[in-house]
Amino acid sequence: MPKQHLDLFLTKEDFMMRDMLRSFVDKEIMPVRQQIDDDKDHIIVNRILQGLTDLGTQKSAFPPEYGGMGINSAVSACILHEELGRGDCGLCTARNVTGWAWIPALAANNKSVLDRFAPEFCGKDLKFGCFSMTEPGGSHGGGGCDIENVNLHGRKVRTKAILDGDEWVLNGQKMWASNQGIADLYLVVCTTDPNLGDEGVAMIYVPKGTKGMSFGNNEKKAGMAADKNHPMFLDNVRVPKDWRAAGPGMDAELLHNNLVIGRIVTAAMAVGSAQGAFETVLKYTGDRIVADKPIRQHSIAAGILADMAIGIETARWSYLAAAWMYDHPETYGAPTSAFMLSRGSAAKMHACDVAVSVTNKAMELMGAFGYVRDYDVEKYWRDCKMIQLWEGGAQLGRLDVCRGYYDLNL
Repeated sequence: MPKQHLDLFLTKEDFMMRDMLRSFVDKEIMPVRQQIDDDKDHIIVNRILQGLTDLGTQKSAFPPEYGGMGINSAVSACILHEELGRGDCGLCTARNVTGWAWIPALAANNKSVLDRFAPEFCGKDLKFGCFSMTEPGGSHGGGGCDIENVNLHGRKVRTKAILDGDEWVLNGQKMWASNQGIADLYLVVCTTDPNLGDEGVAMIYVPKGTKGMSFGNNEKKAGMAADKNHPMFLDNVRVPKDWRAAGPGMDAELLHNNLVIGRIVTAAMAVGSAQGAFETVLKYTGDRIVADKPIRQHSIAAGILADMAIGIETARWSYLAAAWMYDHPETYGAPTSAFMLSRGSAAKMHACDVAVSVTNKAMELMGAFGYVRDYDVEKYWRDCKMIQLWEGGAQLGRLDVCRGYYDLNL
């Protein structure tokens, strides 16, 4: 991430964090990133994540009274995502989804959840959080990614939460969630009654080991090997009623907020992946000689490299602008507004399209060397595609862009 003009958005502390993370990525991730796909037991992955915990990333968003650092800037979160995305998107996801799961409790200042679990996450040991949202598709009785569609107002959520005295009883299934199966704490998106729409949406925290919670096998994906995704099954899972994030109506707002900030920060992750691929191919085309001169000194290659750079720079400015707006609701309105959903979605759609295009172009310039695992491009190519698919996919995101401009009634 070049420094020029970024001081429009970044504070001195942001620049310090960026430099610290870039150094960490270069030292701890880049030398071993090609080994991560084969790291089935996550020996390398957890060592790296523990290193990030030692840097303070795990506790950064928590209030100081729990041992945290009180950092809640979307711009700062984006810097973290871009730098870690440049190293490895799966590692970035495994690390930062923990914070995503905690955003609702922090926003609602849920003292019951914070008092019970925050001290553990602000400690020295690596901990994982999970935001369990997506369900199996409709043919399996679940809501699939319809849950991510705010226009459906929670009516497609099939995981039920029934209040029984002082406890919530949860039943249902969740899949695709990052860290699902290994997390220490889960935030489960449920409904008390799908006919109530947003009023029925309930987000409830469930710690690992709770009776009635079980998991299937980890999904075998094309990339993102550092991110584990075990299907989750909830069979009469009981937790205290105070572990609901907020309450009727408020939980839906918190869910919508997670969807908006999720799109903004994953735009930054996609830019990081594109930046990593660009740096790789820039070096390769400077070293490889074709027709007596480096590849990048040929006009056709220079034009391709220019298109890659243009895409990365415009995507970076797009996510920074969206993050800045998110951080200044007094000027740009509520983070859950149609305007902010549109801006966050535009940033994510553009950044993901850029990342997929950049990694593909990098392969074209490197030929067979771009396709083999001895170089990094094929891994960026596999990893960044997943970012384009999550949170409802590329097409739902485009519908949400439209909703910032007119009343799209689908």
